[in-house]
Amino acid sequence: VGTLPEGCDSVGRCFCRPEFAGPRCEQCSPGHHSYPHCYACSCDARGAVDNNCSPAGQCRCHVNFAGHTCNQCALGFYGYPSCTPCQCSREGSLHSTCDQDTGQCSCRPKVTGLRCDSCVPGAYGFPH
Repeated sequence: VGTLPEGCDSVGRCFCRPEFAGPRCEQCSPGHHSYPHCYACSCDARGAVDNNCSPAGQCRCHVNFAGHTCNQCALGFYGYPSCTPCQCSREGSLHSTCDQDTGQCSCRPKVTGLRCDSCVPGAYGFPH
């Protein structure tokens, strides 16, 4: 599938199409996946370490990115493409992750704020 019409050289190494590699063009070249189709990895330039991916097409993401092509924020980060760490208050938030688009943390009852770091109107004594 991956060989060019020119066939092979004098030592039997086949001439491969750009997306194929190996002595007989039997694997995908770097930056491609899913032999025998050899699709481009299409890793996100901001979120991926490079444009190489696993044989199944999973790109290698920087720590704050996730997804098949690293084009979304990982849990605990928000605001793609910057993917800023969530800064949820330990005392006022239900957990350390936030909404991946807005950064809004999940607040405990009677607690409010983007980071769950203040009392709702009519309540007092944060964090207790």
